[in-house]
Amino acid sequence: MIEQPLKGVKVIVAKLGLDTHWKGAIIVSYILKNAGADVLYIGNSMPEDIINTVIDEDPQVVGVSSLGGAHLSLGSKLIEQAKKEGVFDERLYVMGGVIPPQDIPILYQLGYSLVFGPGTTENEIITGITRKLKEKGH
Repeated sequence: MIEQPLKGVKVIVAKLGLDTHWKGAIIVSYILKNAGADVLYIGNSMPEDIINTVIDEDPQVVGVSSLGGAHLSLGSKLIEQAKKEGVFDERLYVMGGVIPPQDIPILYQLGYSLVFGPGTTENEIITGITRKLKEKGH
């Protein structure tokens, strides 16, 4: 039997803003699905649209991908909108993409639970999310 550590976990995956680099987000979606997660990939979306989907779908994890340099500007708007709408505290917000190392602490300060860059392994993604969900009581 294949181990599915994320069985029963609902995840939304989105491309943050108009960034057209989709391959990584699709690969991560498959990784999460193979780990048992129920994954909804919504493609390119602005922060407000992502949060509206969070409100409608009630996921435990919100993963966004940014390779176009909008990780701080749109990433901060996403967290602000999540807090404004009351959908921040009970969820993990995860950022992935090509993130300059000096920006990673800023993303954590904004409220992201995990930040994944190039070269992150399948195991690191799955164990990171599993660990953070346990910390949140899921």
